[in-house]
Amino acid sequence: MHRDMITQHAVVIAGGGPTGLMLAAELALAKVDVAIVERRASQDVAGSRSRGLHARSLEVLDQRGVVERFVSQGQPVQNVAFGQTPLDLSDFPTRHNHGLALLQERFERILAQWVEELAVPIYRGCEVTGFAQDDTGVDVALSDGRSLRAKYLVGCDGGRSLVRKSAGIEFPGWDASISYLIAEVEMTGAPAFGIRRDEKGTFAMGKQADGSVGVVLREEQVNTGEAPTLETLREGLVRLYGSDFGLRSATYLSRFTDMTRQAASYRDRRVLLAGDAAHVHSPMGGQGLNLGVQDAVNLGWKLAQVVRGVSPESLLDTYQAERHPVAARALRKTMAQTALSRGDARMDAVRETLSELLRMDEPRKQYAAMMSGLDVQYDLGAGHPLLGRRVPDLDLVTADGPRRVFQLLHEARPVLLDLGEPGALDIAPWADRVQRVSARDPGEWVLPVLGVVPAPVAVLIRPDGHVAWVGEGTEQGLPEALARWFGPPSTT
Repeated sequence: MHRDMITQHAVVIAGGGPTGLMLAAELALAKVDVAIVERRASQDVAGSRSRGLHARSLEVLDQRGVVERFVSQGQPVQNVAFGQTPLDLSDFPTRHNHGLALLQERFERILAQWVEELAVPIYRGCEVTGFAQDDTGVDVALSDGRSLRAKYLVGCDGGRSLVRKSAGIEFPGWDASISYLIAEVEMTGAPAFGIRRDEKGTFAMGKQADGSVGVVLREEQVNTGEAPTLETLREGLVRLYGSDFGLRSATYLSRFTDMTRQAASYRDRRVLLAGDAAHVHSPMGGQGLNLGVQDAVNLGWKLAQVVRGVSPESLLDTYQAERHPVAARALRKTMAQTALSRGDARMDAVRETLSELLRMDEPRKQYAAMMSGLDVQYDLGAGHPLLGRRVPDLDLVTADGPRRVFQLLHEARPVLLDLGEPGALDIAPWADRVQRVSARDPGEWVLPVLGVVPAPVAVLIRPDGHVAWVGEGTEQGLPEALARWFGPPSTT
């Protein structure tokens, strides 16, 4: 087929789950022609592996001005824990000092509605079956026989990612040591609500918002093969509880393991990976969906600038440099929690000791910030404590009236927040790319774990909400930071 007859997009995303949808929204906000290929005919999914958002994910949605859509459909909760030890965020310096109980199916529907408003086309009922990349783009083959042409292809197609496999990207890590059944069921008997554990792992039942029963059962043998059946679930209930509690039906039934793997590279030339395609692990700790959403927000603006010719392709290298270490840490902490889920006497002693430590204030804060994503600091060099961290959502007084910092990021554009003498910092060569906002000194700057940090005179904020430069009275380093992140200076 002649290339002129092939549908073309700047970016094609394989997979319309949480990561793919969030990435599409980020690219659409940056005026990039992006399309999603999604095997499901609609966004409706049966059952939800993820049951909530952590604080940093709420902040990311707040940065785009859509967080209330999600908060209105969920329930604020203190959902951070480590090894079953709850970690309270209520004293953290953020407007979202909590998580949000919100099933993945509902999260996806709200996200898909936003993406639809942004006019992103979705090729539904088909999937990517292969691709070939060259120096100028990627030819993408779909299962319905159509072909697409894109400058870049992003695999957001899950742990078994065809994009990752076809790109030849290695996926090293650890094989499964345990498998679990997860289900949403109806029972005629009285369920045994609560968490239990034995020497092999954890099992639990909980009441769902719709009145059904959520079940998680460890399996006797590691099983990574065929899909589980209702009879498999019944046998597991009888083995662990001595009863199936009148199990009648299951609206959702799946299996997960603690297999832990991470892509050796997040990029092969014009093909990139995000979310579960880049890293898989046990759901313990609720990190998966949140990592994927934050991958998307880190990658989106960078890919947009490269596609538009604003920045060189080397900017994409910073995606792996920043996100790979974050996921690697999350994977190891998830492995630790899987080990802690086992219930022999020795592990009981470890869990008890860890719980004593995490009840102390400083360890609690450190682990709560880590598990919620509020402590992420990208390595942007030495300097001010703010450098590389998420910017606090401070209340500002500007010439246009009161503003929150996060409101300045709604359009996913970089911001130079100038709290000093108006106009003292020269960003004229980047004025078409970077929004300058002058404001009065908002007072104390407080970060999770670190507490109060020295107040800057100015900060350069990337579209993902992380601080790229801190001004402490001069513009030293500002032109270099602007060029590094937002392309060479304009000469016109």
